[in-house]
Amino acid sequence: MHPAFSIIFFTSAAGAGYGLLALLGLLAPFGLLPASPLFGLAALALALGLVVAGLLSSLAHLGRPERAWRALSQWRSSWLSREGVAAVATFLPAGVFAIAWVVLATGADGGGSGVAGVAGWITAAMAAVTVYCTAMIYASLKPIRQWANPWVPRSYLALSLMTGALLLNALLGVAGQASAWSSLLALASVALAWAAKEGHWRHCATTRPVSTAETATGLGHIGRVHLLDAPHSEDNYLLKEMGFRVGRRHAVRLRLITRLAAFALPAALSLGALVAGPGALSGTLALLAAAAAALGVIAERWLFFAEAKHTVTLFYGAGEA
Repeated sequence: MHPAFSIIFFTSAAGAGYGLLALLGLLAPFGLLPASPLFGLAALALALGLVVAGLLSSLAHLGRPERAWRALSQWRSSWLSREGVAAVATFLPAGVFAIAWVVLATGADGGGSGVAGVAGWITAAMAAVTVYCTAMIYASLKPIRQWANPWVPRSYLALSLMTGALLLNALLGVAGQASAWSSLLALASVALAWAAKEGHWRHCATTRPVSTAETATGLGHIGRVHLLDAPHSEDNYLLKEMGFRVGRRHAVRLRLITRLAAFALPAALSLGALVAGPGALSGTLALLAAAAAALGVIAERWLFFAEAKHTVTLFYGAGEA
């Protein structure tokens, strides 16, 4: 599939924003985060800012962005519509949670109860639901075997948690509130996301193609099917959007970049922040870990689209899909 930058940015930025938002909603009501309204404002502004930026980027991918609101009406059958409904609905509890923390100064009091606590938990749940709906947009597409498998939602949720945990650790480090548990959380989330991504890659490499040129044309009983002549003299929309080809050497190189930037480097930097303890060095290392993961996730997401092969390419000369 053609890796459009708008969708790459949307899934990366919104995933990180929802991951951070979910952690804020879960941890703040139990007093695990600074009760300072200023910290709450900065953390929630970053989380919601990433979400809004991602959603606006996704609109740029539409042919008629002004009609995007119509997609919300198809929630009974469309994962894209469900994602839109969930994204909009998340802002309601998030707004209540933000008011409780930033304005009323009760969102991170450690009580874990009351309006602030309930709003935080609902916000976390809705953030996870939204990320899951985003993943299911792709996992529900049966013509693309690299997407139609359980590893896609697992990877999306794990990467969202990882980027959110790294951002939270960086925020705590910058605020001078870094602690061992936040670095350990970042390390654990990196390990989980790495395992999920490796599982997805292994699944794509070991599963047999769903379709071949023989099964697509129904001529397999005769023998091997070969394309004699292309149906078009130049690339059409299907080939531009669904026939994107990435060289094997290029894909191997990008996977290495993903492993290093998204997983290995953030893990090493988070471990360094844990060992360094509270201070400027810890905050710097946590910031570098979050920045490296952001670049790594962009590379991972580019590969996610570029390596996906739609079965329609079988009618344009591909041997299998």
